[in-house]
Amino acid sequence: MLTSTRRSFLGTMAAASFAAPAIHAKSTANIKIQEVTFSYEDFLYRTPIKFGGNVVDRVTLLNVNCVVKGVNGKTVKGFGSMPLGNVWSFPSKTMPYDKTLTAMKTLAERMSKIMNAYKEAGHPMDINHAIEPLWLKASAEVSAELKLDVPIPKLCALVTGSPFDAALNDAYGKLHGRNIFDCYSAEFMNYDLSHYIGEKFKGEYADKYVLKTPKATMPLYHLVGAVDPLTPGEVQKSVGDGLPEHLAQWIEYSGLTHMKIKLNGEDNKWDTDRVLAVDKVATEVQRKRGVTNWVYSLDFNEKCPNVGYLVEFLKNVKQKTQSGFDRIQYVEQPTKRDLQADRTNVMFEASKIRPVVIDESLTGQDALMLCREMGYTGAALKACKGQSQAVLMAAICQKYKMFLCVQDLTCPGASLIHSASIAAHIPGVAAIEANSRQYVPAANKSWDAKFPGVFDVHNGKMNTAILNGPGLGAVA
Repeated sequence: MLTSTRRSFLGTMAAASFAAPAIHAKSTANIKIQEVTFSYEDFLYRTPIKFGGNVVDRVTLLNVNCVVKGVNGKTVKGFGSMPLGNVWSFPSKTMPYDKTLTAMKTLAERMSKIMNAYKEAGHPMDINHAIEPLWLKASAEVSAELKLDVPIPKLCALVTGSPFDAALNDAYGKLHGRNIFDCYSAEFMNYDLSHYIGEKFKGEYADKYVLKTPKATMPLYHLVGAVDPLTPGEVQKSVGDGLPEHLAQWIEYSGLTHMKIKLNGEDNKWDTDRVLAVDKVATEVQRKRGVTNWVYSLDFNEKCPNVGYLVEFLKNVKQKTQSGFDRIQYVEQPTKRDLQADRTNVMFEASKIRPVVIDESLTGQDALMLCREMGYTGAALKACKGQSQAVLMAAICQKYKMFLCVQDLTCPGASLIHSASIAAHIPGVAAIEANSRQYVPAANKSWDAKFPGVFDVHNGKMNTAILNGPGLGAVA
């Protein structure tokens, strides 16, 4: 049964979604889609990454170009890119990698046709609001046509659609000569936030919840995968490309102060020992560097069986290393992503110890409100779920004073610019996760020189002041 708070919220959201008038055509701001095209790029990882029980060693990027026209007749082209993270967004025990990837590619083709057929003028937030239901309908159709074992999940559909939404937002900002985060005020938007997320936001525009100017620098969160070597003795086969090959080297090379530790969630002793091992290496290297302050985040990728496992794990870590425990900043998605199917597995006890955030579970406003009911105290925003959704979820989280972080999908190139820009423009986000420099640097080669201090970090902080160009900012 819905609580009164969530029932009220969803009621106002439903009214906003289905009873709203047609888009107001602001003559100075709205755009129309003229043409949408897409292509793919494939890269192999320099080293594999393990998360959620899966090992990934490759990536396919979905690159989208979107030409839009302003009311004055001017046309511009926007660009969006995102990894098709099928292992993360469409995990399957019965379908192989190629089949779920093919499903996403088939859906991308369908989404492109939907975008090209859409002729209404509006702000990107309006267009996304109108098109997302069509994308989800197409997702169900593709699932049936391909006879998939299970339908394409909403999360997977959002990931597939995200570069289309990114390209649209990029084009809009470029048309107006501003960064997209400077285009969420009443000057540009046809509606206030109540149109999208309910009456609690009446009279408020998204500019209240974003920063026009990005933070100048932000700490870099480095990923410690479940199979990543921590010391020289753990390196089984040298990559030999000049980049670090174990955690101790990475801490020195990048000047790390933030480390995200992937855990298994199936063996409490292994998880505890992994944190202890990471903490031991970090402590030794940081002592040599003269660094006294650093932090960890912990990501179980849904593998904990229940909240009791998490609470026991945190107690174990605290007993064995108080200083290591004190460095834990937050815990990410400890249990299965389908919260509705597991309503009794609440997080209240764990969230009293550390913020517990949802990631895979966050697919929209209803999921966010449900997570609050179940004791989650934070949310992970992701560019791969769409620029429009990221802004709306950031507004809701700030309204309810929730912990915020921005997570990566091992995003290279333009997708990292997009992801890092969200982190740099959202108040309360303290650090940036950027994994492509570790696992797929080949996809960053053409971007390094254009964005100094973004793709290659040496002082522990990303240069985010540079993420303020027109549109999504991914232009030289």
